[in-house]
Amino acid sequence: MNKQDKAPLFETLLAHAKRDVVSFHTPGHKNGHGIDQRLKAFTGKNMYTMDVTIFPEVDSLHDPTGPIKKAQELMAELYGVEHSFFLVNGSSGGNMSMFLSACNPGDSVVVSRNAHKSIMAGLILSGVWPIWVQPKIDQNLDIIFDSSPEQIENALNQYPEAKAVFITSPTYNGITTDLQKIADICHSRGKILLVDEAHGPHLKFNKELPISAVDAGADLCVQSTHKILSAISQGSVLHFKSNLVDLNRVKKVVSMLQTTSPNYLTLASIDMARRQAWLHGYQMLDKVISHAEYARRRIAKLNNFYCFSRQEIRKQGYDLDLTKLTINVTRTGFTGYHIEDILAKEYNVQVDCADIFNLIAIMGIGSTRKDVTTLVDALEDFEKKYKGNQKNWILQIPSLATEMVMMPREVFLSSKIKRVPLTKAVGQIAAQTLTPYPPGIPVLIPGERITKEICEYLLDISAKDIRISGQETDQLRTVKIVSN
Repeated sequence: MNKQDKAPLFETLLAHAKRDVVSFHTPGHKNGHGIDQRLKAFTGKNMYTMDVTIFPEVDSLHDPTGPIKKAQELMAELYGVEHSFFLVNGSSGGNMSMFLSACNPGDSVVVSRNAHKSIMAGLILSGVWPIWVQPKIDQNLDIIFDSSPEQIENALNQYPEAKAVFITSPTYNGITTDLQKIADICHSRGKILLVDEAHGPHLKFNKELPISAVDAGADLCVQSTHKILSAISQGSVLHFKSNLVDLNRVKKVVSMLQTTSPNYLTLASIDMARRQAWLHGYQMLDKVISHAEYARRRIAKLNNFYCFSRQEIRKQGYDLDLTKLTINVTRTGFTGYHIEDILAKEYNVQVDCADIFNLIAIMGIGSTRKDVTTLVDALEDFEKKYKGNQKNWILQIPSLATEMVMMPREVFLSSKIKRVPLTKAVGQIAAQTLTPYPPGIPVLIPGERITKEICEYLLDISAKDIRISGQETDQLRTVKIVSN
């Protein structure tokens, strides 16, 4: 038997549960006995017997010496890295950990503007200067691409003092950049490569998928094991493979950012997801890819929906995770938000997210042919029943090459914050993040100088009733700034 066949943490928890141990430890439901009967009637009682706390038999996430240590070692071996850390607060915690592990206060990091919102938390906690790279927008496909190798090289040429580069790959749309080339660019200059691969824990397990960050040369890489593989929500992993980052510092940071009461069922599910990927991942992903390609072929025959192909993405110098379906809705006359709502209410189909232009359907190893058939059947029926007259929007953003005056951390801790009319904000230092959806990219970030172009853009989209994350009133009329 290969040792990857084992699941040391799950097996330990299962053995403990079967012993029916009397609990005088947290949590208070005591092996499920205290769980509300209506909840327990639906879930069953067995899961609660694995909801334990830290004691020697089940090990400690913060100082693992037993089954958690063994489970993390198996994860590291499978992914070909030096060390893997189980995370119970998702890849958001992993992203924060990467900044705090790789950088000191005052360091600078090259970051693409379309990074996840947890990056801002990482910048604030670590006291790092961000060097923003404006992502490329494709107005034909209505999607955003992450930083290219050329953009990263240009940024490092312009800012040679940068300590690290932070990349998001795959993006929400499943688009991957050339991580191998970016890794070569970074390491030839002694720069640390940090990768948010939250949407790519499965890439390692099928040759039809783009290369994973762990194989491309990332120093630190976070993956959401729950997003595509079979861990339950919040189950993620941070991988370490570097001679530029101190492993002991990573251990301290990860411990600092994680709860002292981790959910052991989440931890066990990470352990089992690794075992499952080892045993069946290739075959399971073969099926998922086949289902996704089947959906693309059927969607291509529809009149008002469109799903771009891998070939189209490769022409742009990028690659595509075939398990992701980005369904363009611009020809329907409806926004993606409207269609998402109809799919959920009338067809019992819930996509992962939507914007004005697209629906994003995320496939996972639990996705079936029946699932994608139901989705495409719903789209076909939608075409027959609904005719919209929404005008076509244009995916665009203003130039974001503005001056970074203060670190986000300085702004966050400042007491000199006030609100001014957006019409009078030009030249001021922003004290809040404003992110229109679409395109889902922050056009205002704490510490930046507010330009006339950005003000005009925000006024324009707020007048069009486009949702702007970060606004604190029904309509965006004012903005927070750092006062003199």
